[in-house]
Amino acid sequence: MALGAILLSQGLVTDEQLEQALREQAAAGERLEQTLARLGFARTEQVMRALADELAMPFLRLDETEIDEEAVRAVPPRLVFKLRAIPVRFDSGRLVVATSDPLRLDAFDQLRMAAGMPVTLVVADDEDIGIQIRSRFGVAGDVLEALGAGDAPTLEGKAESSETDTASQASVVRLVNDLLFEAIRERATDIHIEPYETELHVRYRIDGIMSDAGVPPTIHRFRNAIVSRLKIMASLNIAEKRRPQDGRITLKQRIPGQKMQEYDLRLSVIPMLYGEGVVLRILSKSAVLVGLDELGMPEGIRTRWLDLVTRPHGIVLVTGPTGSGKSTTLYASLKQIVTGEVKAITVEDPVEYHVTGVNQIQVNHQVGLDFAAGLRAILRHDPDIIMIGEIRDAETANAAVQASLTGHLVLSTMHTNDSCGAATRLLDMGVEPFLVASTVEGVLAQRLLRRVCRSCAVTRPPRDGELPRDFLVGPLLTSDGLVAESVGCRECRGSGFRGRIGCYELLTVDELSRAEIMKRASSSAVEIAARKGQNLTALRESAAELVARRVTTASEALAAVKTA
Repeated sequence: MALGAILLSQGLVTDEQLEQALREQAAAGERLEQTLARLGFARTEQVMRALADELAMPFLRLDETEIDEEAVRAVPPRLVFKLRAIPVRFDSGRLVVATSDPLRLDAFDQLRMAAGMPVTLVVADDEDIGIQIRSRFGVAGDVLEALGAGDAPTLEGKAESSETDTASQASVVRLVNDLLFEAIRERATDIHIEPYETELHVRYRIDGIMSDAGVPPTIHRFRNAIVSRLKIMASLNIAEKRRPQDGRITLKQRIPGQKMQEYDLRLSVIPMLYGEGVVLRILSKSAVLVGLDELGMPEGIRTRWLDLVTRPHGIVLVTGPTGSGKSTTLYASLKQIVTGEVKAITVEDPVEYHVTGVNQIQVNHQVGLDFAAGLRAILRHDPDIIMIGEIRDAETANAAVQASLTGHLVLSTMHTNDSCGAATRLLDMGVEPFLVASTVEGVLAQRLLRRVCRSCAVTRPPRDGELPRDFLVGPLLTSDGLVAESVGCRECRGSGFRGRIGCYELLTVDELSRAEIMKRASSSAVEIAARKGQNLTALRESAAELVARRVTTASEALAAVKTA
């Protein structure tokens, strides 16, 4: 009996739902349970349990099952990859094997012959099986296994010149695609490919933390093939190995249970001691831009920030380290304030997301179009709002000041540790104190904290000495006094965290802080003045609130505010 008929007989889906799912499955090229989950008709686990019940087979959740490594070795890796089945344990002289396709009878015979013993099949979720295979054989382990030991391509130097390289290109394409798609599947924001003397490290940055991708050790033999393939995808010069190169790759990928997504990969290649190092930043082009309500800003900060970004003129800044979500905050602000009555122009390096109704300019240093030049040019286009990707030099800073003085609202980012340091940085760039004091309206400093995984987090009272006094006397007093603790599960890859949320510090520049800026005072003096006027909401206050709401852990919050 086909899977669809089983689901109908058990009442899990209707005829109409099954008909729609089968049509979309054929178009998407995915498994039926993945299509049903994407359409919201049934969860994949429900489908697999229904299949197991119909066939009178046990259903296993592999993340809750202890897998015998000796049993895994009883079947050749190539068969594990080919059949997408993972041995689980030995049971009374039989090998128990988990599969998501128990209706495939030839797989049963191949497993029995390879193991040399009777085989018992159990049903498991296909995604769970994939996770187990990758954890034991590595990402792209099936490709590396197929490439073999002695005749694999290395693409040393002349990557496109020989027929041998051309013939092996299909394997290299699949190898690179597996690395990229695994990163997307794991919600990575960056991929780091790092060459060493006898190793090639591949790491993903997930929720701001670097983690090993889990590739097989044999991948180091294909380092040149991987870099050359990435260069080809980004239309770079594959023969140039002495200079840094930057490029872009556009990629389409469907994550099981989700719609097709388009991704923009920013590629940077730098020559290193043992080869070329590669970093790819992953941006989802088809992701819906978040609004201010979705950033996680406390209500008080959100109200004051909205007041700042709706002013008719002045400079409003977002500060923080690289990867702290500054651009996301500016995009969310633009989405909130841009209407048909407002003209907004941005100059960015690069343009990360496309915002409807906003004119966006890409910086091009090769033709002399930098931030300052772009800013001077767009003033002739009569904008109401100007967004500059980053103020990083005196020329851009002075151009931003002049734009604000002529009646424009200027939004931009800077790299400072806190909000009060932004004025000091502008002064260091050579902007006159009276200009800084009269144009800067407000500064938002931010960090990104990891959210605890809702699937596995637990609550408990804070331990002695775990929280500083200002955390204990703040929002925690008005809550139940419990804090969150991360545990780790399948959903969060064992990290205990899944996703991130912003932690904010907002300075609204008032007369007291303007007076300190005019005197070229230090950032600490500006902070004292702002606190006096009650115009500063500190990063620690925002972090304490996130701990009290059990959005993140105490250790995660304290680590972020210590670097402020």
